[in-house]
Amino acid sequence: MLTELRIRNFAIIESLTLPLSGGFNVLSGETGAGKSIIVGALGFLLGERGSSDLIRTGADKATVEGVFDISQSKAIGTMIDERGIETDDGTIVLKREISSAGRGRAWANGSPVTATVLGEIGRALVNLHGQHEAQTLLDTDSQRVILDTFGGATAQAELVRESFAELSRIRREIAQLSSRRSDAERRADYLRHVTREIEDAKLTPGEDSRLEDEARVLENADELRTLAANISTLLADDEESILERLGHVDRALGTVQRVDPSAANLQELYDTGFYALDELSRAVADYARKVDLDPERLEVVRRRRELIFGLVKKYGPTLEDVIDTGRRSRAELDLVDSGSFDLAQLETQQKTANEKLIAAATRLSSLRSTASKKLAKAVDGVLPDLGMNGGHFNVMLTAKSAPDENGAEDVEFKVALNVGHDARPLARVASGGELSRVMLALKTILARADSVPTLVFDEVDAGIGGKVGLQVGDTLRRVAEHHQVFAISHLPQIAARAHNHIVVSKAAKGGVTTADVAVLEGSTRIVEIARMLGGDPDSKVSREHAKELLETATSS
Repeated sequence: MLTELRIRNFAIIESLTLPLSGGFNVLSGETGAGKSIIVGALGFLLGERGSSDLIRTGADKATVEGVFDISQSKAIGTMIDERGIETDDGTIVLKREISSAGRGRAWANGSPVTATVLGEIGRALVNLHGQHEAQTLLDTDSQRVILDTFGGATAQAELVRESFAELSRIRREIAQLSSRRSDAERRADYLRHVTREIEDAKLTPGEDSRLEDEARVLENADELRTLAANISTLLADDEESILERLGHVDRALGTVQRVDPSAANLQELYDTGFYALDELSRAVADYARKVDLDPERLEVVRRRRELIFGLVKKYGPTLEDVIDTGRRSRAELDLVDSGSFDLAQLETQQKTANEKLIAAATRLSSLRSTASKKLAKAVDGVLPDLGMNGGHFNVMLTAKSAPDENGAEDVEFKVALNVGHDARPLARVASGGELSRVMLALKTILARADSVPTLVFDEVDAGIGGKVGLQVGDTLRRVAEHHQVFAISHLPQIAARAHNHIVVSKAAKGGVTTADVAVLEGSTRIVEIARMLGGDPDSKVSREHAKELLETATSS
């Protein structure tokens, strides 16, 4: 449970520490004192989106910190431990801040965590019901989720979604393959022409570059052979050749070395150069002999280059593009021949996936049918406690023509709020206050199976008062037998039912408005309840009335 909430420089709050206890905690105070801001700060801590607009005027960052006792929840401790966060003493401290530059940071027990991890932990610790959440009851998707949660069908609903997703994937593959096959059949003659033309050419990657090099050599073969012969003559083939003349250098170096042995390195350099030129001479002579004057081969190369040029012009701009076009054309043609087999396989998979979806949806329908009756009966049992004595709740399941990702039926909540009236959709019959009470009835029932330790209700008393307020307060007190409950309320009837009463007030500090809290006990709580009753909190009558409310709560 949440034991302490610390807020600093958040909206109008400069610095505030909110102590909470087990059971039913209520937060009261004048309108605009900052009650909903406290709930907003808690939501920010638990992973809701935040912006620099939340920062108090004149501050550079806003910080919210919550201390949670998880010693009684092994599952939550395990979940947190799996994320590498130590909780040896059964306590988890969450902290989140946002700077004026919009940069946010978060920690869990001092370890930095991402906003995603913070949200995962927060959702396991607190279930926060905002003041406008009752409106979600008008959404059929929300109604379906509530029914599945109550009926323990969440996992089965997920299985239906997964089964439908698999069936949809196969259907898309069938549609795509059928479309591609139809396109290929329409283009079959053209594809056969392209495939035959490219495959008959027997192209190889880089062939155009190799043919260009070969053609250049063949076209200049006579000149190349003449140049090579001249080089060979200059190097070694006459008395004035370079190698012959280097003999004089060799003899002169020998004389130098005999006189100065330290010049031996000159001889080594000479030997290296001489052997290199000698090897060059032999290589040039071999090259001259190998240069081939082959007009027939030149003609073959030219025709091959013309063929490739024509194909590149049609299917290019590069030879690799031509080869790729041939591959793709062959693949499309193969699709005409193999498509029937592939489609048959996919249709078999589709049949299997559809059978799996129907089986999963049938099981889900069974769970929903059972849950709908139990939920209607359970809500009917709670409505009188919330001032709706003639109310009747109903869950309608309307079969679909075929199951989809949400199952084989639509789910709709209907209610008859007065005796003798037919049940109608909530959106058509329920006022704001009645809708809030229906939501509270559902939350009361779902709370019994809810593993989240703390439930927060913001403005739970919207649209109600008098005796109904007492009934709502009693209901929240009963919920608090299984969970820590934290509620904001303007009604003294609800506040009097709380185990722990906190009041929020605001005042100017240093020229800037700020909010503060105080835990009420004894006479201070009597004064606050008297104020909430609308009379003079200092009058004896108002205080007696407040005492009576508190005494009634204690005895109930």
